[in-house]
Amino acid sequence: MTIDMNDLGRRAAAAARSLARTTSDQRAEAVRAVAAALRADAAVILEANRQDCAAAATAGMSGSLLDRLNLDDSRLESLIDDTEAVATLADPTGAVIDARTLANGLELSRIRVPLGVIGVIYEARPNVTVDIAALCIRTGNAAILRGGSETLRSNRALVSSIQRGLSSSGMDPDAVQAIDSPNRKYVRELLRLERYVDMIIPRGGASLHRLCREDGTIPVITGGIGICHAFVDETADLASALDIVENAKVQRPSVCNALDTVLVHRAIASDFVSQLAERLIPLGVTLHADPAGLVASGDRLGLVPAGPRDFDKEWLSLDLGVRIVDGLEAAMDHIEEHGSRHSDTILTSDTVNADRFIQGVDSAAVYVNASTRFTDGGEFGLGAEVAVSTQKLHARGPMGLEALTTYKWVGRGTGQVRG
Repeated sequence: MTIDMNDLGRRAAAAARSLARTTSDQRAEAVRAVAAALRADAAVILEANRQDCAAAATAGMSGSLLDRLNLDDSRLESLIDDTEAVATLADPTGAVIDARTLANGLELSRIRVPLGVIGVIYEARPNVTVDIAALCIRTGNAAILRGGSETLRSNRALVSSIQRGLSSSGMDPDAVQAIDSPNRKYVRELLRLERYVDMIIPRGGASLHRLCREDGTIPVITGGIGICHAFVDETADLASALDIVENAKVQRPSVCNALDTVLVHRAIASDFVSQLAERLIPLGVTLHADPAGLVASGDRLGLVPAGPRDFDKEWLSLDLGVRIVDGLEAAMDHIEEHGSRHSDTILTSDTVNADRFIQGVDSAAVYVNASTRFTDGGEFGLGAEVAVSTQKLHARGPMGLEALTTYKWVGRGTGQVRG
């Protein structure tokens, strides 16, 4: 099949202009209509996803990616509930950011407006299709989606339902379009569609991010690669620390906010690492420890020596790096060298160290005595997220409704002219 990318972009831009002229209530109703269409088409969507999962398993896809790809009844229903919740969220578009009156009486303000057309490139995540559609519709943006080839059937079914929901609410169905081909040439064409597309968001590995930065002519928001750390300070409550580490690693290891490395203060290493091994190894976790961590564990079975690049890995699996450090400064240095600026936490009873960690760790989300698993648009009260940005310009952390807006200056005068 051949796709005319210029035509696709032109239709998306036209739909974005149409959406931008609708009211907030109309867009909320459109999101609810999309949720209703998804619920009505659940059987078709789940069958398409079942076929995708079966094909991916036959092709040898890893367990972590299969988990991301899978949409069962409960996950789809949760996704629909989240979509309905987006319709209830406060709409940032039209909000006045600030206002002032100049000396000549001109009333000047900045108001939030939609970005326009958002291009999103992602891999085995059919939930991303729905999250992005809901957030873009709510904020008056159009979306061009390019999921991975492994999600082709799922995304066809999802986008068909989304477009049906848009049409039923009187909206232009071209507001959400998908590149319905696994041919990678269309990714490169999307990256150069600057005439119509205003922002590119890649959700995938480092190679995808590099491709978007190097081959694209459109601004790119990068993020979603999470090499997340927990530093267990010498003053930490060890029982609580074990609970937090288990949650951050085991609850859902295939996602970007799951824990990848635990850094342990040398003063408590002999106690904590052995307890960590007792706690996590029976849950199927493999601990990749540095030499000091192996000694501290008492040479328990289930620990393996860390490889030379193990502390630079986003595991996305039941694997966890363990490294012993001399203190807070060493922990922060490790995070700076090996982290991805996604989510990091300190487990401590020392408020001074907690404050130093917050100040010194340059990540999108920094926690004290809490799991990294909270870095999520839904958990943050954003309803859903387009991505988790790990860069600093425009947006950082979970990107919800507000991150899909920019602003324009508005001047209201009474005949002022510049002298």
